[in-house]
Amino acid sequence: MANKSLFAAAIAKLLPATDSVNREFAPAYAYGPQARLAQLAATGTLSESVYASAETHLAETIEAAKAVDPLFVAKTAIYAREAGTMKDMPALLCAYLSLADPDLAVVVFGRVIDTGRMLRTFVQIMRSGQVGRTSLGTRPKRLVQTWLETASMRDLMAAATGNDPSLADIVRMVRPKPATDERRAFYGWLIGKPYDVAALPVEIAAFEAWKRDPAGALPPVPFEWLTAFPLTAEQWGELARSMGWQALRMNLNTLARNAAFDVSGVTDAVAARLSDSAAIGKARVLPYQLMVALGSAGEGVPLKVQAALDTALEASVLTVPSVAGRVVVCPDMSGSMASPATGFRKGATSKVSCNDVAALVASAMLRTNREARVLPFAEKVVSITLDPHARLAVNTVKLAAVGGGGTNVSAPLARLNAERAAVDLVVIVSDNQSWVDGVQGGATQTMREWDKIVRRNPAAKLVCIDIQPHGTTQASGRAEILNVGGFSDAVFDTIAKFARGETRDWVGIIEQTEV
Repeated sequence: MANKSLFAAAIAKLLPATDSVNREFAPAYAYGPQARLAQLAATGTLSESVYASAETHLAETIEAAKAVDPLFVAKTAIYAREAGTMKDMPALLCAYLSLADPDLAVVVFGRVIDTGRMLRTFVQIMRSGQVGRTSLGTRPKRLVQTWLETASMRDLMAAATGNDPSLADIVRMVRPKPATDERRAFYGWLIGKPYDVAALPVEIAAFEAWKRDPAGALPPVPFEWLTAFPLTAEQWGELARSMGWQALRMNLNTLARNAAFDVSGVTDAVAARLSDSAAIGKARVLPYQLMVALGSAGEGVPLKVQAALDTALEASVLTVPSVAGRVVVCPDMSGSMASPATGFRKGATSKVSCNDVAALVASAMLRTNREARVLPFAEKVVSITLDPHARLAVNTVKLAAVGGGGTNVSAPLARLNAERAAVDLVVIVSDNQSWVDGVQGGATQTMREWDKIVRRNPAAKLVCIDIQPHGTTQASGRAEILNVGGFSDAVFDTIAKFARGETRDWVGIIEQTEV
């Protein structure tokens, strides 16, 4: 009989050898230039992570952009914003293109700078000098001017909420040429210059009148403008009915502290708004954002409102597609995954961790693939029983509570091999910083274990979802392996297309983005 260890060693030599190390200095595969930029753009928030500083992430993104064609940078920026619902990265790539390819920058600006917050981020990045200049420059200045002149008054008021820079700073900087008396009066009011009171937009006029008599009806301006003044419980209740969906989600505790839910009808109105599927879709809310709201809801938030958040969470993953065959989902529950999903930010660090996101992905896939197996892992696979019919939040919390310790991405694959399990699709959700199973020379242990699975299941496919911008993976170099980054609905769609054989390459999906 053949020497099994000798045969296994010979097979291992045929697998792709590692060409890099991860943040734990364990063997890994480096993403190619395009995949690296895509992964950074889809998962990076330019914040400090457990393994790297914000400055490191910024430098790596600029370096990755320089390594690829500007057209791919443009497509990545659009994909990251429109499919990945990212903010900082699309603005950064747009700013980079303002020097690398100004013509492309014009197109990308029109697609990704779609809110006042995005405008302020773009200007902040341009003036920081990180992309090669400390001023806007002629064409970017013209783009900002055009945004200001074509934005609705509602968009301008929303843009006027926030600082560093403020909208007033931007107006002073680019000096837009107002085409109407109304807009001229608005700019004057905004930056503290003389203006024609009679020409003020009706919203601003109403706000000024309300400041003189706060007992009157609330003016139709951003709620942040109003909360700087003392408000009655009834006025807070009125705000609860009128503020944007995302603002409502994030301010439930504030409403509770200010007795808004004590006002008749407010609880029912808020619950109805939060569970409105059309409003959820329009707000482009991500499941993990609803997890934040659920986890943060204090005792003062009525149970009916909390139940509406749970309903919204269920609705947010209704589009997760069903995948045919035997599916195994492997969420990484190791210690490094306890870090905030969007990084550390002073005063704004998310309460949702990477393992929360991994648990949510697993729970969502179990919801639509009820026969799927879920194998959470850290240094080894953690045994757990989940009810595929349970509410999403229940399974997510149960999963996120397990784990801790080192990272061993190959552990669930080794378990499947030990069982000689039949599989069609394996999905691993991780930060890819595996080190417990590190081997020197040749392929990673993940690739070795995956090769054994494929030898038993020739049609099997592996998807590695990366939710942190670290630039390496544990599995690469094979047609049946897909590496994808991010935690938006686009990831689920990509998995389904890959499983159906409609696509073989995440970079290829981005390449199909129209510019």
